[in-house]
Amino acid sequence: MKASQKDFKAQAPRAAREARVFFLCGDEAGVQDAAAQIAALLHEPGERIELSGAELRRDPVRLGDEARSTSLFGDTRHIWVRASGDEAHDAVEILLGGEAEACPVVILASGATDKSRTAKLLAPRGDALVAMFYPPDLPAVTTAVRSMADAAGLQLGGDLAERIARAAALDTRIAQSEVTKLALYLDATQQAPRRADAAALEAIGARTEDDGLMPLVNATLAGETHKLVGELRRMRELGLNPVGLLLAFERRAAQLAQLAARLGPRGDVTALIDSEAAARRVFWKDKRDLAQQLGRWRGKRLARLIARLGELHRALLANSQNAELLLAQGLAEIARAAAARG
Repeated sequence: MKASQKDFKAQAPRAAREARVFFLCGDEAGVQDAAAQIAALLHEPGERIELSGAELRRDPVRLGDEARSTSLFGDTRHIWVRASGDEAHDAVEILLGGEAEACPVVILASGATDKSRTAKLLAPRGDALVAMFYPPDLPAVTTAVRSMADAAGLQLGGDLAERIARAAALDTRIAQSEVTKLALYLDATQQAPRRADAAALEAIGARTEDDGLMPLVNATLAGETHKLVGELRRMRELGLNPVGLLLAFERRAAQLAQLAARLGPRGDVTALIDSEAAARRVFWKDKRDLAQQLGRWRGKRLARLIARLGELHRALLANSQNAELLLAQGLAEIARAAAARG
């Protein structure tokens, strides 16, 4: 079965009951949110076994072995796979060919699309779900921020909601964190609403667009190595969360993948970016950066970038004490690769 971004929430309960393999692709934040929803809807999800796409590419039989084995104490389990592109295709194919019942397998493939080999393998099946997610645009995230504020008892104007959306790099999880901090600061509840203003936002240390995540993202992906040292220093001074910052990179990489797919091998980058901005799928301030980055990151280079960001994400989660250092090293490597291309 297949779900669109619009009908995923409606289809998710049925899919959690009937499907055994879930292939969630596209925008990183959308994929993460959808995976969390599926896991919450599973009947007795039990122990989570985490695998990477790289592991399954090296040993495609392992997915079936893990999905059909039981935990040490005989409890239920589900498999959580973070993959790039079609890394898990062969493993999924082998899994589907087995006869014994398998536990649920949730595949988070933020670098893939619903046109990938894995998606085409699963979409016709009634025991599988394929769902594709797209990066949100500024109006959509602004509306989401206002909904978050309403739920938290905050009276938030449109300009302030848009400012939070931009500062969060259109990532609803980061935006939710800012709204939650703002509600706590103002002691707001649904029973006792409070009006938020720019002064309150500044008081909690919420970052504006200019001093937020995107300058570091743009400097790295453009290969501007001369700016990188200063941006990394600013990251430390502002206390930017390494994982949250990496999510902004993953979101931009997913956006570049969407644009590259529309562009094709010999398309006009400038014309494409202009048309996307006219359709409000691209914020006008991002046009120059996106055009520059799309010129550097396309085809196999973009696929390698998405895979590297996935590896870096797993490394940060596995070693949170050294996350800042690992992120700085990883971003320096990416910036050098971008500079070489330029």
